[in-house]
Parts: sequence; structure tokens; C-alpha cells
Amino acid sequence: MTTYDISKKGDALRAASAGDFDQLPIYMPEMECMDRAGIRALQLEKLQAQVRYAYDHVAYYRDEMDALGVSPDDITSLEDVQLLPFTDKAALRETFPFGMFAVDMDEVIELHASSGTTGKPIVVGYTRDDMDVWSDCIARLVQMAGVLPSDRAQMAFGYGMFTGGFGLHYGLQKLGCAMIPAGSGNTERHIQMIEDYGTTVLIATPSYAMRICEVGEQLGYDWKRSPLRVGLFGGEPCPPALKRELEERMHIVCTDNYGLTEVMGPGVSGECLAHRDQQHIAEDHFLWEIVDPDTGEVLPEGSFGELVLTPLDKQAIPVLRYRTHDLTRITTSACACGRTLARMDKVRARCDDMLIIRGTNVFPSQIEDVLKDIEEVTPHYHILVETINGMDALTVQTEIRPEAFSDSFEAMNAIKAKVKAKLDGTLLVGVQVQLVEPGGIERTAGKAKHVTDVRDKA
Repeated sequence: MTTYDISKKGDALRAASAGDFDQLPIYMPEMECMDRAGIRALQLEKLQAQVRYAYDHVAYYRDEMDALGVSPDDITSLEDVQLLPFTDKAALRETFPFGMFAVDMDEVIELHASSGTTGKPIVVGYTRDDMDVWSDCIARLVQMAGVLPSDRAQMAFGYGMFTGGFGLHYGLQKLGCAMIPAGSGNTERHIQMIEDYGTTVLIATPSYAMRICEVGEQLGYDWKRSPLRVGLFGGEPCPPALKRELEERMHIVCTDNYGLTEVMGPGVSGECLAHRDQQHIAEDHFLWEIVDPDTGEVLPEGSFGELVLTPLDKQAIPVLRYRTHDLTRITTSACACGRTLARMDKVRARCDDMLIIRGTNVFPSQIEDVLKDIEEVTPHYHILVETINGMDALTVQTEIRPEAFSDSFEAMNAIKAKVKAKLDGTLLVGVQVQLVEPGGIERTAGKAKHVTDVRDKA
């Protein structure tokens, strides 16, 4: 077997591609490699304690459970979680700001919140024990990506009330990494810091990582010779084609992680290098279910549906059966990396992302999947939905690759017709296509906005 030094650029992917997963570190093997019976026993013990804790300390859950005729004593198996009420954003907003908290504020050492762009923000708090769990979850997922304690990690997320920046910061620091808190924006400065400080790990949204890549290329920066070797991406979905392009152009390993403010922040699951399209769930801290998004009925393992999460350790603000609205499927089959934790497919769509265009359901992920297979365009796109002559109209804007650009009107029309035909055939609804010059789709330091819906609401 070849020996790899995964602190060197490219060696983590080389080890993974050769199947030498024993050379990739596991942060907490006693938990991450526990047998399934042990995992389920631990989950049940924690679930029973968490339900009792929520019932005793949060009036909202006590009232909801009493209304359903459910007592904490009724939870005798993991399946009994189905007796409990669901929680969603509405409950957290209705109790703004601290109505769901289970502890006095003098026990809370940090607050975070959602943006609140569609209503009151969702406010969450953390005790010291909550922060320890959070940083452990992050340390675990970054090691899955091949990050080592000797790495230097540069933060390109904003900090503020967003959980991503601080969450990754604390976890990487707990692993032993030196943190470079650069924050968002000022792309040229990011590139200079990578070179000056010998940055080996970049934390960013995938769309902003691409912006850093492109600006570096415009400046003549040689990414192949840069010290950077790992990209930790989050905050928005990373389509496979975009990940592949970043890996090829920046010569780094790119991995995604998953989480949401309401249940902790980033750290719920992370990608190992054996299954690049799935993420291991921190099952000792989160009980998962997959439910039918319309009926709430629990579906069997392997079914595609809505992810529901029950955190098993939260003290400041316990949450029972949180409906994420994220669509995925989960398997508990063995993983080549050695971890036994369940794996979820990467979230490509949300229940509330679905667009209804003239009676047809359309997901942005369907458009991503079509564009990635068309060699003349990039993975970058924007969707415009509007009302024209009283009818829904869908326009997809996509960037043409520099090598495909031509002054020939006929050549450009042929590419546009190719894209339109493939989209029409997949979406089963007529689409207008606009080709945009390279770099014409906005890259942002925060979440990329892929959809603008300006339809008449009357």
C-alpha cells in the first residue's frame, strides 16, 4: 500500500481514490465506528432524557404533549418518537425571543439567530455544554475532509449572528487548527492572505469560493502551487459539477457539511472521502427520521422524503422532531471509510423550494442536473419566474464557458437551443434560456440566490 502524507496538497484525495481510508484520521472512533446496536441504545437513552427535560422545562412542549395525551414515560423505544409533536419555524417565531428556552439566561453563553428575512428571526442559545457538543461535531466533520490539527484555516464566512462562521471557527480551533478570521468580502485580500499566511483550509460558500478562484486566475495566481489543499463549503448547496470544477481549478479537496440554526448550526452531518455524494450524521447527537412532506408519515429507511431531526443533547433550547423541509434519503449500510454512522444524501432540494410553473412542479436542483451535463455552459445559473400575459414564465440564465463563446450569432443560438431542449425535456414545461458572459452570474460571500420570483400575486 502506498503511504500518503495527507498534510500535503492532493494526498487526501489520492489516498481516498486508492481506497486507502485507514490513512485518513477519524476524530472519535469509539463513537463514529460504534456498532448499530450500540448507536441505537445510546440514542434511546438520550431521547428519553431529552423528552423528559423538554417536558419539565419548556411550557410549549408540556402543553403540546399534554394535548396529545403523551407523557415522557411513554417513550420506551426509538419508534416512540413518533408520538411526539413536530416542531417547525412557526413555533420558534411565535415564542420569540426566549419562549422556547429551558434555562435561565445567566446559563446562556452565546446567542445566534436566523436572518429573519421572512418574519421574526429564529433565536437560539447555547450553554457551555451545548458549545462543547457543537465544537466536537465540527471537529468530527472537518477530520472527515482530511483536515489535521496542523492546518491553518481561513474563514471566508461572515461572523455576526450567522451560525456558520463561529461554528466552524470553534470546531476547527478545538481540533487544533490555527484560525485566520478573515471574514467575508475583499476577495483579493483573501488570496493574498492564503499566500502570505500559508493557508491550507478555506471555509466559504461554494459560490464565493468560485469567486476567489476566478479572481486569483485573473491576477495570475497559480492555484496548483498554492498552499491551499482543503475547502470546507456550506451555507448553500454545492452542485457536483461546481465541486468538481473547484477541485480541478484550485487543486484542492472540496467537501460539504450540513446543519441548520434551529437544531445547532453546522455539524449535523459531514462528507467523508469514501462517499462524496453523502454525509455522515452525528447520530449520537441527532435522531433522524424521514417523513412524507405532505402527510408527516414516517417512511422506511432508504425512502426519499423530508428530514426530521431531534437533537439529543441540547440544553439551552431543546427541540423535538424539527421539520427541516430538506429533502433527502438515508442509509445505515457500511461505509468504506470505516464509520458506522448513518449517511444522508446531500440535500439538493427543499419542500419550500419547489416552484409551480403552470401546474408543473419544478425544483432548482433539476436545472442544476441538466446544466452540469452540457459542456458549453458552467454550473452557475439564475432562475427568473415572472408573469407574462397572465401566464407563468420561466427563464434560466446560465453562463457560457469562454472556450464556447463565439461572435457567430448562429453558434450562440445553437447552444441556446441545445440548453432549452434539454431543460424542456426534463422539466416538462417550456423554458426561455439566456446565455450570460463568463462571470456574469453574481458570486456572493453569503448564500447564492438562485431564484427570483416576481410573479403577480393577485
